[in-house]
Amino acid sequence: MANSKNLMQAAAGAAAGGAVYVEDVFSTYLYTSTGSALTITNGLDLSGEGGLVWIKDRDAAINHVLIDTERGKDAQLYINTSGQITPGNRITAFNSNGFTLGTDSDVNTSSARDYCSWSFRKQAGFFDVVTYTGNSNTNQTVSHNLGSAPGMIIVKRTDSTSNWTVYHRSIGSNYIYLNSTNAQVSSSDWQDITSSSFRAFDAINVSGASYVAYLFAHDDQSFGDDSDEAIIKCGSYTGNGSADGPEVNLGFEPQFLLVRNAGGANWVIADTMRSFGVEDMASLYPNATNAESTIIAGKGITPTATGFKCIDSNGTTNQNNETHIYVAIRRPMKTPEAGTEIYSPVAYSGNSTAARSITCGFPLDWVVTQGRNAAIEPLSYTRLQSSGKKLATYSYSAEGSSGTNVITSFDQDGMTVGTDTDINNSSYTYINWFFKRAPKAFDIVGYTGDGVLGRTISHGLGVAPELLIIKQRNSAGENWTIWNKTIAAANAANYLALDTDAAVNNAAPSRFNSTAPTASVFTVSSDGSTNKSGGTYTYLALMWATLAGVTKVGTYSGTGSDVNVDCGFSSTARFILLKRTDSTGDWYVYDSARGIVAGNDPYQEWNNAGSETTGTDYIDPYSSGFTVTSSAPADLNASGGTYIFLAIA
Repeated sequence: MANSKNLMQAAAGAAAGGAVYVEDVFSTYLYTSTGSALTITNGLDLSGEGGLVWIKDRDAAINHVLIDTERGKDAQLYINTSGQITPGNRITAFNSNGFTLGTDSDVNTSSARDYCSWSFRKQAGFFDVVTYTGNSNTNQTVSHNLGSAPGMIIVKRTDSTSNWTVYHRSIGSNYIYLNSTNAQVSSSDWQDITSSSFRAFDAINVSGASYVAYLFAHDDQSFGDDSDEAIIKCGSYTGNGSADGPEVNLGFEPQFLLVRNAGGANWVIADTMRSFGVEDMASLYPNATNAESTIIAGKGITPTATGFKCIDSNGTTNQNNETHIYVAIRRPMKTPEAGTEIYSPVAYSGNSTAARSITCGFPLDWVVTQGRNAAIEPLSYTRLQSSGKKLATYSYSAEGSSGTNVITSFDQDGMTVGTDTDINNSSYTYINWFFKRAPKAFDIVGYTGDGVLGRTISHGLGVAPELLIIKQRNSAGENWTIWNKTIAAANAANYLALDTDAAVNNAAPSRFNSTAPTASVFTVSSDGSTNKSGGTYTYLALMWATLAGVTKVGTYSGTGSDVNVDCGFSSTARFILLKRTDSTGDWYVYDSARGIVAGNDPYQEWNNAGSETTGTDYIDPYSSGFTVTSSAPADLNASGGTYIFLAIA
């Protein structure tokens, strides 16, 4: 299950009148149906604050179900039809931290299918739900509590058959239907859209009829630590019909995107909990019952650190010369307060059982897996690439397909695995290191090379990275190239390679253009390891920074005696990655799942495909970090040697 403690703390802070974050008001939550009552804990206070829950079966051609707190749990709607539906056992309760599902097959069939739920909590500057009764008065206004002019309004008559009529700020007074692929309707009907009301024109104002309206804000900058950031934007772009499509600057990376070619096409929903990354875009269509699909294999829209970019020429998301409207919601933005929010090590024995669930307590963004009792290579997977793509940390090989029997899906709180030797063979034991992206601690970015010297790549870390790891994905021969603040301080051109034991190198050209990263960008050269030209070379960048009490990117000098490394933690580090920089030395990895104790501690080396090493005592616990012992080899503690590390509390 998700990290419900942190989610509930966030919601409690919002309710108390403090800063409000996107995590407090929006959730994409994945679950597998059971056919029995099922509680979804997503951290949103739906019973106290109110809101909307939208559910779709991902595996089957089942209707989209919408249920809101204004009309109540028994008043359901199908968003893809104009008709009404019979009340059923779909949601049985709205809770202070989510909602409870009944047993209706629309939302919780007994055949163990995968579902997606999107929840929108009522909040000024984000979302509101209102109901009203039509009166045929051309001047009737409907009040709302959004506090700013809506960017999009969806209206549905609830007592009779009718279309879902949509206002979007980018098409003015025209309207469009949510349950249709028809083009926008030219009109002057949508008028008087203000921060407190909208006018109900004749099509949505039949005398005596009942209506519900869902209102989405646009660019209300009242969220985040300093209450000065936006979490939702409603805008548009013009398609160019090219694989090098338009790029939209939102000022943030989206976790949810609703897109529609206003000229006529399906509405499309993408979110990062399913597949919405550097290549694939798993799509659901609000106007249709279709099961989850990919628009075009390997293409669609990709999120960026500052918005999104079209990477396909299809008519759904990038029709030449057509206006495409969208609603985009920001990715999680709350700074973590504990290492357990972003990192979890999991050690287990393989059991050769298909569809095995490996949980880590949060939605993972990066996982490195490795065999312990056999030479099973260390393999890297990210949500941005999708679960079917892997990179070997010990090799300069290109990205490979992990097949259908390794990691079969990234889930709400971990992953599902098959029976492949890499991940779950009954003859072997394994260690997995799970990581979650979070502001000021860890971020991941994907980009395509262009060969431009001094090119800057945007990121969403929010602070300057102190450890930056880049890997070219789609051709062999390029190392995992590393920039680190300590080695760069000695020589701006210095770099390391994760897949080798080599010492610091500064061979020309500088991999990072001899330029330190900033809080918003990092700089690359024209070298093939970081930015090869041609438009076909793709890259993955992982970056870390020191966050007090949570993460530490640091350095120490070897003495040959015990070295206490103070990370500023309140207890012993639970993850340690170590590398000697002034001479050769492997990349050592220690974790609390296998033990960081006052005794022998197993370790792996990310630059080698070997099994774990046991029977050594090179690391000990330390009250605020870790101790490198006097028995450690020169790789870890040579007198006068210099070392860098990444530690997580």
